[in-house]
Amino acid sequence: MQSAKILVVDDESPIRGFVRRYLERDGYEVIEASNGRDALQLAKLGVDLVVLDLMMPGLDGFDVARHLRASGDVPILMLSARGDEVDRVTGLEIGADDYLTKPVSPRELMARIKALLRRSRLSGSRPPEPSGPVVIDTDTRQVWVHGERVELTPREYALLKTLASTPGKNFTREELLNRVWGPEYLGDTRRVDVHISNLREKLSRPGETPPIRSIWGVGYRYES
Repeated sequence: MQSAKILVVDDESPIRGFVRRYLERDGYEVIEASNGRDALQLAKLGVDLVVLDLMMPGLDGFDVARHLRASGDVPILMLSARGDEVDRVTGLEIGADDYLTKPVSPRELMARIKALLRRSRLSGSRPPEPSGPVVIDTDTRQVWVHGERVELTPREYALLKTLASTPGKNFTREELLNRVWGPEYLGDTRRVDVHISNLREKLSRPGETPPIRSIWGVGYRYES
C-alpha cells in the first residue's frame, strides 16, 4: 500500500505541504496541484487516490470530483474548511468517497487515506459467484449486473444495500431517509425518489423489470 501515488489538490501551499509531509513520512509518492485544471491533467497520468480541496478558484472541488468520477473510479477524499451538511452531502453524492473538515488531525487524515486505499486495492474486476442478475459485494462495495460492474454513487450504494438487506420488506421513504441520509437530515423525501430512479436504471437492462419495486403509498421494496 505504501507505494501508492497520491495527488494532493489545494490552492493553499501550506495545506499541500502539511498533507505531503505526513504522506511521504509513511512512504507514499505525492504529486501536487494548486488548481482544478492542473489536477485533472495530473490525474490522467494515473494516481491511486486524490486528496481534494473543496474551495478553489476556477474549477472547485465539486467540479473536479465530477470530472474524475465521470472518467474513472479513483478514490476521492475531500477536504474543506466548510463543515456544512449540504457540502458534505453534495460531495458524497457527486462521487467523493470520504469528506473531512479542516482543520484535520494528521492521525485521522492518514487513517482515512489508508482505509480508502485498502478498499480500492481489494476491488477487483471479477464479481463474486453470481446468485442472480444483480450481485452486491459488501466487502468491496461493488455491484455487478449480469456480470458487468456498474458505478454507483455512495448514496446509491447505501440505498441498494439497505433495500437488499431485507428482500421483500417494504421500506417507507422516511425510513430510507433516516437510514441513508441520517436522522438529522431535514430534506424532502423526493430526494429518495430521484436516487431510486437513477438506481433502478443502473440495475436493469432493456426489457427487464428492475429489482427495486415501487410500492404505491408506501415506498420501495427489493425483490431478489
